[in-house]
Amino acid sequence: QVQFVESGGGLVQPGGSLRLSCAASGVKVDYYSIGWFRQAPGKEREWVSCISRRAGGGITYYADSVKGRFTISRDNNKNTVYLQMNSLQPGDTAVYYCATSCRDPRGGDYWGQGTQVTVSS
Repeated sequence: QVQFVESGGGLVQPGGSLRLSCAASGVKVDYYSIGWFRQAPGKEREWVSCISRRAGGGITYYADSVKGRFTISRDNNKNTVYLQMNSLQPGDTAVYYCATSCRDPRGGDYWGQGTQVTVSS
């Protein structure tokens, strides 16, 4: 059974950092391109970042709103994709999801359950 589980969310002050994890089971994490998405209350789900599958070269992509602040990476030994988030702002507050979709917030065969990130003083 293929499953993705996010963790690492929490409450952080503006300017702080968090590292989210997306642990895969039932499949090698580099088999798929993995995207991070987020959904704030009352807003549509939006794409945040993506790392392409191994066959695609492991290329990373970022939404303009997070470029320079967030870094996506993959650890094949731990079968996990990470999202390092620095310089967090209140506008980053959302539930963050990983999925087997690079950019399409309605795509992907598999989605995690999400982890809450709250940026507030």
